Amino acid sequence: MKGERCFTPKCAVARKPYPPGIHSTVKRRGLSEYGMQLKEKQKLRNLYHLRENQFSTYVQNAMKARKADASTKLLESLTLRLDNIVFEAGFVSSRSIARQLVSHGRVRVNGRKTNVPSYAIQVGDVISFADALWQSEDIKNKTPAWITIDQDAKTATIIAVPDTASKTSFNIKLIIEYYART
Repeated sequence: MKGERCFTPKCAVARKPYPPGIHSTVKRRGLSEYGMQLKEKQKLRNLYHLRENQFSTYVQNAMKARKADASTKLLESLTLRLDNIVFEAGFVSSRSIARQLVSHGRVRVNGRKTNVPSYAIQVGDVISFADALWQSEDIKNKTPAWITIDQDAKTATIIAVPDTASKTSFNIKLIIEYYART
């Protein structure tokens, strides 16, 4: 019977503590410092769906900021992108959908149609939809404290700068060090 085969030492189902292949028992070293920096950069860049040039520009601008810490400025500028605000407000279920809605011109900022996903939102800006897209009933449970939702007017208002430094799971210092090399 086939079932009895798994009781032998040659069981194909048994998991071994090392990967298959000829070099499977070779000890691997951990990631280098550069590798850790690259991995953190790629995780954050892919979270916001940015190309390398876009992300590099955000980091370079954050490093040039005079009064703020570079890591705080980087997270703040990424969080205050229009496509991210549409996602964070709970209007859509993903950043990809938010980006598509913005690029198709379905979102308005202060009453003006905007089709640039990277549009930098300021405190006090009002975000609304250009047409009858407003269908969310449970938006208030999802929205962060720095966004207020007006169900009657069907708008979202940015009331403060987001506190991103305490909520992030990324090591932003590694990302800044990665771009400081060049």
